Amino acid sequence: MKRFNRADRVKSQILRDIQTMLEQELAAKIKGMVTFTDVEISGDLRYATVYYSVLGQEEQKKQAAQYLGGIQKRVQSDLGSLLRLKHTPEIKFAFDPSIERGMRIEQLLNEIEQEKKQSGLDHS
Repeated sequence: MKRFNRADRVKSQILRDIQTMLEQELAAKIKGMVTFTDVEISGDLRYATVYYSVLGQEEQKKQAAQYLGGIQKRVQSDLGSLLRLKHTPEIKFAFDPSIERGMRIEQLLNEIEQEKKQSGLDHS
C-alpha cells in the first residue's frame, strides 16, 4: 500500500478545496469551462502552483487568466481557513496546456489514419 506524505495530502486538499470554492463562480464569470488539473507544492508547504485548463477559445483563456490572477489573494485567504497548517501556502495559478496538447495529438493521429485510409495503405 502506498503511503502519502504530508505534501501529497496538502496538494490533494488544496485541489479539492479550490475546485469546490471556484466551480460555480468561474462558470458564471467565464464562458469557457475551467478545470483545475493539478497542484505543485514546495517541500516546506509555503508555495503552491495550481494548474488549470480552459476548454474554449483564446478569449476565454485570457479571461480565465485575468480573473484567476485577480482572486489569488482571496483564494489564499479562503484556503487559510480550510487548511490546518501553520502557514497558508502562497497560491499562484498557471495555465496547463497538457489537455490541449493531448487533443492536438489525437487530432493529428486521426488525420494520419484518414490519410492512410484514403491512400489505401490501411491493411487492417
